[in-house]
Amino acid sequence: MKNFEYVVPKSLEEAISLLAQYDGKAKIMAGGTDLLVEMRSRELQPEVLIDLKRIPNLDSIDDDNEGLRIGALVRIRDIETSQIIQEKFSILSQAAGTLGSVQVRNKATVGGNLCHAAPSADMAPALIGLGAVARFVGQDGDKTLPLEEFCLGPGETVLRADQILTELRVPNMAAFSEGVYLKFGPRRAMDLAVVGVAAVLTMDSTITNCLDIRIVLGAVAPTPIRARKAEAVLRGNKLSDSLTNEAAKIASEEAKPITDIRASDWYRRQIVEVLVKRSINQAVDKLKAGGK
Repeated sequence: MKNFEYVVPKSLEEAISLLAQYDGKAKIMAGGTDLLVEMRSRELQPEVLIDLKRIPNLDSIDDDNEGLRIGALVRIRDIETSQIIQEKFSILSQAAGTLGSVQVRNKATVGGNLCHAAPSADMAPALIGLGAVARFVGQDGDKTLPLEEFCLGPGETVLRADQILTELRVPNMAAFSEGVYLKFGPRRAMDLAVVGVAAVLTMDSTITNCLDIRIVLGAVAPTPIRARKAEAVLRGNKLSDSLTNEAAKIASEEAKPITDIRASDWYRRQIVEVLVKRSINQAVDKLKAGGK
């Protein structure tokens, strides 16, 4: 590993000033689970590491009348075990529980997971399905952006060299809404997703008609993507097995997977179809069993 300078700012203003000063030669450190691996393998060789851990208010989960606020330094394990999240946004807890091992989840942060911008990132599909908004800060002030527009490609986000992701805002879910995240990988645990699918749907009070739905696919395109054509098939209609099957098939066609050492593009499309059906059916089952 190449020698580097290590700094620990105590405020966002100081961190942003340091990023501007080093002009692309510095890297932000949150949990470090991805960054340090890449530095050891010499994929990344920053001159400076800027550790955010002493900046206040970046590691808290807050619930208010508008929804949920998750600081960028909140650890994945805290999302998995948070009582508020388990009760009101259970899909986030579910997604967090699929990420790596417990040891990794105790170090990894939600901000790091998103800013690493891996197509297989587990937290992104669930957050996008919930309509999360990213807040980030730079020399020109605060900005917000729907999370589905945050990632531009593998390892690439909208953040400039002087900007820091500070928090995520998740709006309250409508009545009779539920979400499910499903992940497929070669192993049952501690593996990257070959395919990840998040489905968040809102039903009428009889749990019969789909009022709204978001289907988000991970690991099957350069960034997490909405299966908008599949959503349109279901939105406003009475759910049935045949309609769900049709939507799942369309979602598999909307995917843009590659063939690599872990799976072929054809196989990934088949898995998308299976997981979309399962996630929708499981969300409906949760509502019928006494969800929101």
